[in-house]
Amino acid sequence: MSVTLKGMTWSHPRGYDPMVKCSKLWLEKTGVAIHWEKRSLQDFETFPVEELARAYDLIVIDHPHIGQITNEACLAPLDVVGREAERSALAAGSVGQSYPSYAWKGRQWAFPIDAATQVQAWRPDLCERVSTWSDMLDLARKGKVLLPMRPPHSLMSFYTLCGNLGHACRVDGRAELVDVDGGVVAFEMLSELAALIDPACFEMDPIAVLEAMALPETTAACAPLIYGYVSYSVAGFRPSLVRFGDIPVAGESGPNGSALGGTGIAVSAFSSNIAAATDFAYWVASGEVQRQAYAFGGGQPGHGDAWDDAAVNAATADFYRATRATLETAWVRPRHDGYMPFQQAASDRINDGLLRKEKAREVVDDLNRLFAASFASA
Repeated sequence: MSVTLKGMTWSHPRGYDPMVKCSKLWLEKTGVAIHWEKRSLQDFETFPVEELARAYDLIVIDHPHIGQITNEACLAPLDVVGREAERSALAAGSVGQSYPSYAWKGRQWAFPIDAATQVQAWRPDLCERVSTWSDMLDLARKGKVLLPMRPPHSLMSFYTLCGNLGHACRVDGRAELVDVDGGVVAFEMLSELAALIDPACFEMDPIAVLEAMALPETTAACAPLIYGYVSYSVAGFRPSLVRFGDIPVAGESGPNGSALGGTGIAVSAFSSNIAAATDFAYWVASGEVQRQAYAFGGGQPGHGDAWDDAAVNAATADFYRATRATLETAWVRPRHDGYMPFQQAASDRINDGLLRKEKAREVVDDLNRLFAASFASA
């Protein structure tokens, strides 16, 4: 009997196109059909995974959901007996902490198929890549900078600044989210930049910012902290090419501390075809598929074989080599059950504080209070 699976991903060519291409190859290879549907980026970041797991066999997820969705028992663990060698190869191919970001309480709940972190985007025809935060502010004073501030991206930039300054945020409830002095400096830096950018940025996610930057008539030359989207570095994807590179450094330790993003492929615990879905997850996350069909199908691979590949880099204005240093030292967000409501509340608190021009200490104290409460609520 033929098997047909349903999958859910997110509605950008980077998230949808490679899944469709790889599934076509998988059908030819195995006879198993996979039909993919897609949700907006906002839905992808916030929609309850349990509801998706009851409707789909395969789900593309974000690692901060892991604590919640494993407590809800809606995913099937992928560390099945007999496939240890395959998992070792996937772990060895991890770009930064992408692979372990989907591990929780001793089990592996997803495999990375897309690796990303906050990096820098710029229009090479309008400016050079800036290497320091102060140089970036010079561009911002000239009206040439955009920054995605729609939740949760304002919080992601706060995280990245804290990490780059040497005050990385914490991930468990045994300490405050961030030490107050470090958090205050990061918020004040974000506040200074927020006062220089178009207020419309508070309604923009990374896709909206990159779409604006890719317009021929734009004056936006740089987005200093934004999740990398390889699609915009492919000639012909949009009218103007956007390049990506390491973040502008605010601290003294290079482009480290960026807030890790990316996506993983997970299998629903409610699927009636768990084995077939698991087989596809192993295959699509493998180095060979990631380097070939996935990368050239419009994806942004999560496997190092693709990031190291000369042809993959040549087709993307060196996207992978140019952002690798930032990604390798990226910081993994909290993943406990209770984190996702905190992420929304903390993003809202940051934006409210920025728009009201509140004192940094008040905002940071509230972030620490919200973080502590996120463990109590779980």
